[in-house]
Amino acid sequence: MIRTVLIVILALGIVGTGYWGYSEHQEKNAVLLQAENNYQRAFHELNFHIDSLHDKIGETLAMNSQKQLSPALAQVWRLTSEAHNNVGQLPLALLPFNKTEEFLAKMGDFSYRVAVRDLDKKPLTKEEYNTLKTLYANSTNIQNQLRKTEAMAQKKNLRWMDVELALATNKQPQDNTIIDGFKTVDKSAQGYTELDFGPEAKEMDKLKNRNLSHLSGRKISKQEAKQLAFKFLNLRRNVKIKVEESGKGAQYDTYSLTIYNPDTKANTYMDLSKKGGHPLWVLQDRKVGKPTISLNEAQNKADQFLNRHLNTKMEAVSSDQYDNVGVFTFAAVQNGVRIYPDTVSVKVALDNGDIMGYEGTEYLLSHHKRTIPAVKLSEAAAKTKVNPKFKMMEKHMALIRNDVGKEVLCYEFLGVLGDETYQIFINAENGKEEGVKKLKEAEPSYESI
Repeated sequence: MIRTVLIVILALGIVGTGYWGYSEHQEKNAVLLQAENNYQRAFHELNFHIDSLHDKIGETLAMNSQKQLSPALAQVWRLTSEAHNNVGQLPLALLPFNKTEEFLAKMGDFSYRVAVRDLDKKPLTKEEYNTLKTLYANSTNIQNQLRKTEAMAQKKNLRWMDVELALATNKQPQDNTIIDGFKTVDKSAQGYTELDFGPEAKEMDKLKNRNLSHLSGRKISKQEAKQLAFKFLNLRRNVKIKVEESGKGAQYDTYSLTIYNPDTKANTYMDLSKKGGHPLWVLQDRKVGKPTISLNEAQNKADQFLNRHLNTKMEAVSSDQYDNVGVFTFAAVQNGVRIYPDTVSVKVALDNGDIMGYEGTEYLLSHHKRTIPAVKLSEAAAKTKVNPKFKMMEKHMALIRNDVGKEVLCYEFLGVLGDETYQIFINAENGKEEGVKKLKEAEPSYESI
């Protein structure tokens, strides 16, 4: 009897295990099928958007009306964005495809800049027209290669999951059609990235390729980095500091410091430039208690901190509160003009006034003495360019980067529209509205809602 019961229990166990295994197998296949379908959809959409992009560029070349050209180029910009999005959904992270992505990004930037400007006042130049012709002629290769890859993949019934597995394991798949096809596409795109996309593109490239080589001072040692951290953060000597060099391929040549304070049991992380030992950023990791100081008192502490460490006149341009931490942004001031490219941010704990964070990378990359351009537009004329429903509260002169990375002198108007606060920048030379920014209110505590 007992033997029979044991046999029945064992049989039920085997059946249950088999059913569990079968269910797991079915669920795994369902997940793989879903992933494969997503890859196939993204690939076919990429081909469709590249086809449409090629045709739309061709249409712009045949147009003679500036009114038609702007929306057509806006369509080119939209299609490059769609194609870029499709590429991001394919398992190509381990496959060199950066030249094609860079090509799409530059084409998108170029078409956007031309589309949004007043083409009646600044029509398409001969150089820009030639750039469009080259883009149209050469994009045919990308289009044809993608079509060829798509046709071969369908003919051989190839799966994208096999491509992903092969790339992840550094193994050769049974059929290299897809990988070889994308390598050919990327090789074709390599030559197109050298096209002249105009002065604005060169300006944007300068911003992307900035480094810290212009900083003052000599290259410091790890020990000197520790001493600078003690001074910058006003640390006690009982803290423990670990210093590591930035690895190969890092964006900036820096020392990364991890600072442990045994009194607070908190870690502070910090990056210093190797050249000159200039702090890029600081972040203290600890739980902040209930506020004992006001946001205004915290801003004064941030101001005093910057006065000790920066030789530039700085002015607070925004303040926010997140839970029990005050976050303040300061801009450099030259000849009474706020220099927005030269900004730093400081985080202050509202429980004891400690400096919990500092972000100075943008300041280090951008700061230099500038020649401030002359104002050509009166303040009264600039105010007429602002929404009449906007109630102005403050006015400043400011140097900002516009949407193509060029520094322009502006009137900065702060005020309210409805229940919201806004910052509006009007070009002091031509009256163009260069930017509108909605200012944040203090963050509520979502835990109490």
